[in-house]
Amino acid sequence: MAPSRGPRYVPQVRVVVIGGTGHIGTFLIPRLVNAGHDVIVASRGKREPYVPHSAWGAVRRIDIDRTAEEVAGKFGARIAALEADAVVDLICFTSASAQHLVDALQPRQTLLLHCGTMWVHGRPAAVPTTEDMPRHPFGEYGIQKAAIEQFLLDSTRRGASRAVVLHPGHMVGPGWKPLNPAGHFNPDVFTRIARGELLKLPNQGMETVHHVHADDVAQAFELAIAHPDEAIGESFQVVSPAPLTLRAYAEAMFAHFGQRPKLAFLPWDEWRHTVTEDEAEATWDHIAHSPHGSIAKARERLGYAPRYSSLEAVIESVDSLIAAGEVRPT
Repeated sequence: MAPSRGPRYVPQVRVVVIGGTGHIGTFLIPRLVNAGHDVIVASRGKREPYVPHSAWGAVRRIDIDRTAEEVAGKFGARIAALEADAVVDLICFTSASAQHLVDALQPRQTLLLHCGTMWVHGRPAAVPTTEDMPRHPFGEYGIQKAAIEQFLLDSTRRGASRAVVLHPGHMVGPGWKPLNPAGHFNPDVFTRIARGELLKLPNQGMETVHHVHADDVAQAFELAIAHPDEAIGESFQVVSPAPLTLRAYAEAMFAHFGQRPKLAFLPWDEWRHTVTEDEAEATWDHIAHSPHGSIAKARERLGYAPRYSSLEAVIESVDSLIAAGEVRPT
């Protein structure tokens, strides 16, 4: 049953956000503070969020080096000692790390929200991909994240934890470089598009990328905290309403800058020699995954309603790069 879309009472709780000054935390922290929650951010160093907000003045910040504390066997205990009602873990990358935190939170049965990735699916068997489809991850990142998801959901079924897993797509937002229409992160691609220059794409440009604005990911975390009965023991995909093919993405960006599309298509073995080795590796990773996720489950169970289309989210990011001089239309 879907949660009510009308006004609702959400109990104020204490929320600890691990890694809360990054992409998602930039938008999640103000959301949690504005909802009346007691918010603690646990992160290494004093990095500021990508977008300033007055809500950060109401946040307690704790400097903690997760890697060092886990090696010492103290990280989980330090988080548990904060006596949170919910812990949002945005920087967990191994099953051992997840196990360490689950063991520490078990006595209080603290709600644990883990940030996963669409990479858990590997090459999709069907599109749009849903949460219940078999996982075939490849690459270290996707394999590790799929293992963490399995561990957290299994531990929840056993009663050892109360976990939720949220899987974002390619995150974008002001302050960082979006995945571009060539499938990598060099902002010069947007400069060439803005100037109406030729852009070469791999294959026929029909592979997909699935962006999501970081604020929409933050929305999903906020909703999962507000609706724990709908969320616990489940995974949810949090992406924009629809993906883009590389070709459609490129054409839309040319149009955004008032340019006619100027595209060329090369077989992969030729195209990869037109970019750097790192760019080719990034593009191959993205087109091999070619994500296309369904958000039906998150809509129905949590009330997830992304504000941004893929293109709208990217344009906001590109506008911030123009303002910073990293994309130069003229």
